[in-house]
Amino acid sequence: MAANVLVDSGFLVALINRRDQNHTWAAAQAPTFPRPWQTCEPALSEAFYMLGQSGAPHLITLLARRALICGFQLDEHITDVIKLLQKYADVPMSLADACLVRMTEVLSDSALLTTDSDFRIYRRHGRQTVPCVLPL
Repeated sequence: MAANVLVDSGFLVALINRRDQNHTWAAAQAPTFPRPWQTCEPALSEAFYMLGQSGAPHLITLLARRALICGFQLDEHITDVIKLLQKYADVPMSLADACLVRMTEVLSDSALLTTDSDFRIYRRHGRQTVPCVLPL
């Protein structure tokens, strides 16, 4: 089991929105990964936008309970994040994705819960796969 559990916006949306195609998968994964989960502010912004007014209170509850925390300061990693954005410009890579890949580089023993298959393409430290858990 990973010591540092990271989540992206897709996982959060799938977990909260029962109509999401990956809801059953996310709901099954959630209890198996210890909290607090970590994410970045760009991923939170994406999740709030995708969830809208109906889902936002659930996301706020996760934050208020400290079950979900922002464990990343973009300004401290800007050079590495920009390199990732440039390297994967053709995918294209979002700012949230770049921050999450960088988080897997700096947090030991991490796993990313995601619904985004682009994380299978991205590499951390240049050549290493991103440790992620995706729906089948």
